[in-house]
Amino acid sequence: MEISQLYKIYQQNPSVQTDTRKLQKDDLFFALKGPHFNGNLFAEKALEMGAAFAIIDEAPSVSNKRLILVENALDTLQQLAKFHRQQLNIPFIAITGSNGKTTSKELIYAVLSSHFKTYTTQGNLNNHIGVPLTILSVQPDAEMAVIEMGANHQKEIESYCSYTLPSHGLITNCGKAHLEGFGGVEGVRKGKGELFDFLRTHKGTAFVYADYDYLLPMSEGIEHKVFYGQSEGLIQGTVLWNNPFLKVAITRGLSTPTLASQLVGDYNLPNILCAAAIGKFFGVEDEKIATAIAAYSPSNSRSQLMQMGSNQIILDAYNANPTSMKAAIENFAKLDAPQKIIMLGAMMELGEESMAEHLALVELIREYTWKEVVLVGGDFKNIAHGFTYFEDALQAKLWLETQHFKDAYLLIKGSRSFKMERVIGQ
Repeated sequence: MEISQLYKIYQQNPSVQTDTRKLQKDDLFFALKGPHFNGNLFAEKALEMGAAFAIIDEAPSVSNKRLILVENALDTLQQLAKFHRQQLNIPFIAITGSNGKTTSKELIYAVLSSHFKTYTTQGNLNNHIGVPLTILSVQPDAEMAVIEMGANHQKEIESYCSYTLPSHGLITNCGKAHLEGFGGVEGVRKGKGELFDFLRTHKGTAFVYADYDYLLPMSEGIEHKVFYGQSEGLIQGTVLWNNPFLKVAITRGLSTPTLASQLVGDYNLPNILCAAAIGKFFGVEDEKIATAIAAYSPSNSRSQLMQMGSNQIILDAYNANPTSMKAAIENFAKLDAPQKIIMLGAMMELGEESMAEHLALVELIREYTWKEVVLVGGDFKNIAHGFTYFEDALQAKLWLETQHFKDAYLLIKGSRSFKMERVIGQ
């Protein structure tokens, strides 16, 4: 079946699912395959559950006009997403980077949606399946789309751009994340830079944080650039207050002198400034920008400030890498609190750099005074650090329950695989 023909079916049934557990009546079901699943086995069940059609890439056991056989279901999903994108003459803003992608995306969405009908990536659907699903969720009434792109190896962002066709783009930063897949920090910059490569070739617009030196050469040759930062760009601002919530002093670009937030950590300054800059660029009123940023409350274990009894918990357990760990620890150390406890899960996907990066983290921890330090799993086990150590988050949870801390601040952070949110029963 030609993509144009499939698109006509999609227009009649503009909701797409790849998981029968989320299926609604009249959805299109794409039977994707992976190392541990085969959606083709659930295609007939999807039809029984009310799917309008099922797109499969293995010959069915029974003939059914609502089973559409294609060569590769994933490729077809991506091609359909590209065809749909080509029908939408609106700004598509792509976001990638090592840290802060989701926070930036949510802030940008909050600002733009205060003025425009805006669609965005839901949760962390930022991979080769999530990106096309997000594109296909953009409805004809859309005025803006904000697409998050995650990657752990080179050429991945390039592939997403091939069907997202971003008109605008943002690289939050390039840190020490997924070093194993990217092949080091330079590999990270090359991989994330694939977004700027696309914008350069297709005369798109790049939003660039002027205070990260490496972003300047990465963005060279892009005809349209919008800078933002602490002392240069369309929007300029600095940290005014960070105990615990971040408040930004605006020095240029907005009529409002400050931007309040519910974000913890001065490392969120670029995220706030980029949302303000993008809103300003697209003509969102200053007051709406300020109100939207102030109203955004983080979730999904991303820099969440939580109250448990008399204790304050900073839960940042969605992910961790050397760059984000360093920023979180240094920010926590600045916090004005009498009792500070850090509970850190190990970092993953660091390859040959793993031991050295965990050791560097231990040395950083030793530079400050803490009431308690708890390290969990991974290469923390292989370092003589002298701190409390547990194999997993559940053991750390049992330890925490016996301590009976009062009026303390806790930082809980770690790579997703360690599920450090379980320390506090999340």
